[in-house]
Amino acid sequence: MEVLAIYIPEDKISEIKNTADIVDIVSELVILKKTGKNHVGLCPFHAEKTPSFTVSPEKQIFHCFGCGTGGNVFSFLMKQEGLPFPEAVRVLARRYGIEMPVQKMSPEQKRRISEKESLLALNQMAMDYFHQALLRSASGKTAMKYLNKRGMSKESLDDFQLGYAPEGWDNLSKFFFKKKIAPALAEKAGLIVSRKNKDGFYDRFRNRIIFPIYNVNMQLVGFGGRVLDDALPKYLNSPETPLYNKSRSLYGIHRAKQPCRQHDTVYIVEGYFDLLALHQHGIENTVATLGTSLTPEHVRHLKGYAAKMVMVYDSDEAGIKAVLRSIGTFKREEVDARIIVLPKGYDPDSFIMKFGHASFMKIASESKGIMSFLIDSAVNKHGLSNEGKIRIVQELKEPLSTVSDKVEESLYIKELAERIGVDEAAVQAEVRATPAAKKNALGGFHKQTEFKKWDKFEQKIIKMMLQYPQILPEISKQNILDFFSDDGLRSIGKMVLAYKDDTQNRISDIMSLIADDEKRNLISHISIEEDSWNQKICLSILAQFISSRRRNKKILLDQIKAAEKANDVELIQKLLEEKQKRAVLSDKQKMALQK
Repeated sequence: MEVLAIYIPEDKISEIKNTADIVDIVSELVILKKTGKNHVGLCPFHAEKTPSFTVSPEKQIFHCFGCGTGGNVFSFLMKQEGLPFPEAVRVLARRYGIEMPVQKMSPEQKRRISEKESLLALNQMAMDYFHQALLRSASGKTAMKYLNKRGMSKESLDDFQLGYAPEGWDNLSKFFFKKKIAPALAEKAGLIVSRKNKDGFYDRFRNRIIFPIYNVNMQLVGFGGRVLDDALPKYLNSPETPLYNKSRSLYGIHRAKQPCRQHDTVYIVEGYFDLLALHQHGIENTVATLGTSLTPEHVRHLKGYAAKMVMVYDSDEAGIKAVLRSIGTFKREEVDARIIVLPKGYDPDSFIMKFGHASFMKIASESKGIMSFLIDSAVNKHGLSNEGKIRIVQELKEPLSTVSDKVEESLYIKELAERIGVDEAAVQAEVRATPAAKKNALGGFHKQTEFKKWDKFEQKIIKMMLQYPQILPEISKQNILDFFSDDGLRSIGKMVLAYKDDTQNRISDIMSLIADDEKRNLISHISIEEDSWNQKICLSILAQFISSRRRNKKILLDQIKAAEKANDVELIQKLLEEKQKRAVLSDKQKMALQK
């Protein structure tokens, strides 16, 4: 990360760090609850039901005790949003109104850093073009009639900035040409496509209703387009670009995030019109997936806004399959999702347009849990003949075996047994015999991360140095770091010694100097919870540490003598290698050991 200082002056990084509040930034993406000095929430980086993600406002750092990830406000944004360090700095600078100098950048540096802004500006230009084409062009009248027929209000058109891509191969391409936009940039944005067999470009979106796609930060990252008839493909989205990633993007998240938090619930639909119809009827805590199955990234993103997730998919076979594909994701991410089963022949759009808000909320109140939905689906699919019952149990035994809570598992087994009229003990035996059940019996799929590779005593001294800087002169005087056997911990210790500022945010500042994720995670791990330190305790720990290192040397020499006496060649070789490893200690350490 040190090389990145070329792009951004250190004083600006410090200004942003001192201005930004990590709790404010994290709480935009994670639901946090204050517990004592710290705040805790569900980790956005791995699946968990019990909050292990901790944020310290005092130290301005975060750490997850589940997956071991940690860092400061910059590293949080980098990991959560997939940003490089300079972009994370710039996002925070914009957020807090801090002006960033650009005059020292080379042309190449300027090009790389400003590409995202250029693509965002181009998307905005394209959106204005599509929106005006819908409202004012002659061909837009047909599109407007289509939208009116679908029941779209003027407020929906304006709120979501719907547009229209006129028929024809190069309308947008010509518009960009007149505006002197480089075709390569428009192609990178996914708005135009290069012709395979001859020079030139053609428009990606033609004769389609256009749906601008925003990210959670209100940035326009891509577009979706729907045909006005039954032509295929019915829907077409932007390709993957530096801005748009379908596995992370959710349509409507920019308008839904606050309502989701207010209701602690998010409704997940498949289509653009499904979302628009629900929003139009006052159900604004709704998002839509974008032509892809629900991904772990989607679910982790949504966990930052709502604890309850409800899927509202079509009641046809394709809709049921989409729900079934998503169930595995919910289970892996440890989310207790629910499923709304719509009457046959209806999708969310047509249902709410016909029956209204109250009917939708009534059916939502009757939504089923994942396992109850799976049981219903299996019964409908296989029937209740003897053969059907066997297939139902075979189909459901694996999902049932992934339920880690034994009481919950027992209740679902009972529900299934009663529903299909099979002995409960027989169903339980089938479930417990599955590989997933054996995994759960061994303690589940996820174990809390431990930093086992790092020497525990040396970790404790680094923790002392970070949390009680008053001991640093003594660390330096006694050359404590020369006694370290772990190169990684020694390098962290040297960095702590070299950092002279005794500010409140010193731990966060030191993290910014470390490029290695593993070292940064270790610092957050040992720093997030405060120990009680004083000079007497610290000096006692240092004395114990030096004594243990002397004792270890004597033990090693005694082991070598014993192995030589026993003529154990293999053990002698191993012990001599260990002795050689320790021989790389500095002259100061050798002198200290001989005292």
